[in-house]
Amino acid sequence: MHALHTTSIRSLPLVSRGKVRDVYAIDKDRLLMITSDRISAFDVVMQEAIPEKGMVLNQMSNFWFSHLAHVIPNHLTGIDPSTVVDPTEIDQVRGRAVVAKRLTPILVEAVVRGYLAGSGWKDYQETGSVCGIALPSGMQNAQVLPEPIFTPAAKAEMGHHDENISYAEVERRIGGELAKKIKDTSIRLYTEAADYARRRGIIIADTKFEFGLDASGQLVLMDEILTADSSRFWPADTYQLGSNPPSFDKQFLRDWLESVRIEGRPWNKSAPAPHLPDAIIQKTAEKYREAWQRLTQ
Repeated sequence: MHALHTTSIRSLPLVSRGKVRDVYAIDKDRLLMITSDRISAFDVVMQEAIPEKGMVLNQMSNFWFSHLAHVIPNHLTGIDPSTVVDPTEIDQVRGRAVVAKRLTPILVEAVVRGYLAGSGWKDYQETGSVCGIALPSGMQNAQVLPEPIFTPAAKAEMGHHDENISYAEVERRIGGELAKKIKDTSIRLYTEAADYARRRGIIIADTKFEFGLDASGQLVLMDEILTADSSRFWPADTYQLGSNPPSFDKQFLRDWLESVRIEGRPWNKSAPAPHLPDAIIQKTAEKYREAWQRLTQ
């Protein structure tokens, strides 16, 4: 299968190239967002791409944007991406791009956790809380939380780790009213999505959302939502309290990278990343496709 690592749209000016998405300017009101097949882990973009990953992510986001449109407006315009590029460039946008509204991004990662996992579990073991939010004693790894919690992070520059920040810091940065709206909306989005996914055999342990403001100051959901890149997906049928379930997200890749030895030493989690074997590329692609199929088909 062919993988698209980096786009080369020449009919539109490039605005930015992120870890996964390449963004081009259409006009003052609209952007073309293309989801490449790049994959990152530990904030480092891998040298190899994962075939069809971008298509899976794009279609999964579009599904959730539609499913949750009653909660909050989103950045989609409904315009066919193939109509805004040169005919010779259509293959680069087919199935993996959207025409999105230009928004003023709010530089806060709206993270919602429903289960104790990952860095949250490590934090709890050390402090009895997650990002400063106290939790009951005696909880286990992968345990469902008493209720979903909002643990925001400040968006970092490319190649750097996002930084966990307190809710009070979010209020200081963007104001109390907007902070509360983002928190309440994020928890509602997570709760509705988690209920739906559970009926499809998937546990959404945690996820993150991004928001922007339109020209009228209205809050709008943007970027990607509830994909295997932005969420921790567990199969419900193998979930077991006290251990990390095998996931449908890039945790599989992270686990492999943690096991890699370069000249006898662990990878230092800085670029360049180790080359990915074909078997790891194929298995990662399979996990993304299975999550998409379970949730949307």
